Amino acid sequence: MTLTQPPEYNTTPSAPQTPPESSPPRAAPPARLPINLPAAVPRVTYVIIGVTVVAYLLQLLSQFLIGYDLLILLGAKSNEFIRSGQLWRFLTPMLLHGSLIHIGFNMYALTIFGTNLERRYGHGRYILLYLLGGFAGSVFSFLFTEANSIGASGAVFGLIGAEGIFFYKNRKLFGNRAKGAINNIIFVVVFNLFLGLQLSGIDNWAHIGGLMGGLIFAWFAGPQWQVGGISPNLQVADTRGQPDTIVGLTVVTIIFGILAAIGILFPF
Repeated sequence: MTLTQPPEYNTTPSAPQTPPESSPPRAAPPARLPINLPAAVPRVTYVIIGVTVVAYLLQLLSQFLIGYDLLILLGAKSNEFIRSGQLWRFLTPMLLHGSLIHIGFNMYALTIFGTNLERRYGHGRYILLYLLGGFAGSVFSFLFTEANSIGASGAVFGLIGAEGIFFYKNRKLFGNRAKGAINNIIFVVVFNLFLGLQLSGIDNWAHIGGLMGGLIFAWFAGPQWQVGGISPNLQVADTRGQPDTIVGLTVVTIIFGILAAIGILFPF
């Protein structure tokens, strides 16, 4: 009979086992909640485009019928005629254009910047912004160049400046999007001003004046949004009201009105 040895047992005490380390739970990403934003249908922008296109067609018609552009003769920015009392020439140039490319580029830029701004500004405040930008552009052109000038680019630069102020004033609400938008606006402004220095026939002074007019008006009267309501029904309300619009209108009118008066009474 074969004897087998009993199995051996390890009697040495083993070290206590430690549970595997676990990483702390990751924080859940912040939930995105829908917010209802103010949005007016951009009717004024389309009306401005329509009126400007009609004015250009009338320019072409007058050239065809009488051999010269009657609207430019009566409405272009002309320092000589402004000093003789034709003050409407601070506003009418924004309706007139010198070529199909000229009006096409300006109306394209107006569509890009104007539709979004009108949704945020509302109709009345937006038309004031557009007119003040055009007026400020004509004043700067009047002060710093003797060349006749036409085009809506001063008013469009006013919109561009107002867009930059809008994102700066509401940067906490838009976060990184505001920073990217402001950088893009700076690039657009610098590029177009540089282009104006390289090409003849571009009134850079009107661009600079329109930009400043839009910046000033938007600083005092542009939308400043505040989130309100109860989640998930959050809404954005504009804390700026009619008194702020009146302040912006008054400041821009006084500044550029005084500059225009200086240019009329004391020609450089």
